[in-house]
Amino acid sequence: MKFTWIGHSCFKVESCGSSIVLDPYRAGTVPGLRPVVEQADAVLCSHEHPDHNGREQVALTGRSCGLRVTTIQSYHDEVKGAKRGANQIVILEDGQTKAAHFGDIGCELEPEQMEQLKGLDVALIPVGGFFTIDGKQAAALAKALAPKVVIPMHYRMDGVGFDLIGTVEAFTKWMEPVTVTDASVYDTQQNLAGTVVLTPANHQ
Repeated sequence: MKFTWIGHSCFKVESCGSSIVLDPYRAGTVPGLRPVVEQADAVLCSHEHPDHNGREQVALTGRSCGLRVTTIQSYHDEVKGAKRGANQIVILEDGQTKAAHFGDIGCELEPEQMEQLKGLDVALIPVGGFFTIDGKQAAALAKALAPKVVIPMHYRMDGVGFDLIGTVEAFTKWMEPVTVTDASVYDTQQNLAGTVVLTPANHQ
């Protein structure tokens, strides 16, 4: 399974000839990122905020997506959605790899939800705080789930992202090992484990 970090919370996931784009942002909504221009078999959005629901940015192929998709309903905040509404976690499986995209998770998960997330190979987790869980909370979630690889997302970096959210270091200081790369792609065939920090493909 191949993961391309387009930027912010947007990833393109490809496996076995199928492709899906998760949480594309609308043009102009995320500072420092070029618009999303992608083609895929499917597009899914964790919630309906404009930096996550840019479905119009993705041209659909018309083919069915061969990845198995399971969703878990959660919240965008710590008060059951009273502040920012609902959030959807997406689990993708291709028969060999199990991955989860946590959207803008802002709450603690229930035991039965944690059970559904057991056995993850790859976890795409927001770490920037303010709108989502912060770096320390994200690290606690990652350690509880113990996926083979964690890819942080939804954080501020030099010239990219919202001023209100934190940097990736607020997450990585709690994690080991950490691999920082200037690549935008992670493939499960790579011999990596722990936290993998990618560079967004759409960085201006």
